[in-house]
Amino acid sequence: MNTEEHLPLSETSFFILLSLAHSPRHGYAIIKEVSALSDERVLLATGTLYTALRRMLKTGLIERVGMNNLKEDNRERKYYHLTRLGRKILDAETERLRQLLDLASKLELGETL
Repeated sequence: MNTEEHLPLSETSFFILLSLAHSPRHGYAIIKEVSALSDERVLLATGTLYTALRRMLKTGLIERVGMNNLKEDNRERKYYHLTRLGRKILDAETERLRQLLDLASKLELGETL
């Protein structure tokens, strides 16, 4: 699959995928991790998160990996993790951002391209 059709990622999508890079998480944990990773710059509303998760499920970037029944509120929490495609897209977007940063750094230093 061509990664270019998924790039560039929105900032929200990038942080959601990044939050799932090391372990599966449920929705509330994704919200908290995105907030922490972005130094509280990206604060996801529940509706925004679940709209993005539905889109990422549909495009195959993430998948559900199970549910956990919580005793205190008796709600099931759905857990999500990156698919192989999701990891590939996250890596490609990270590289794209690195290249942009390198270019900006060179221009700030007055280097010729």
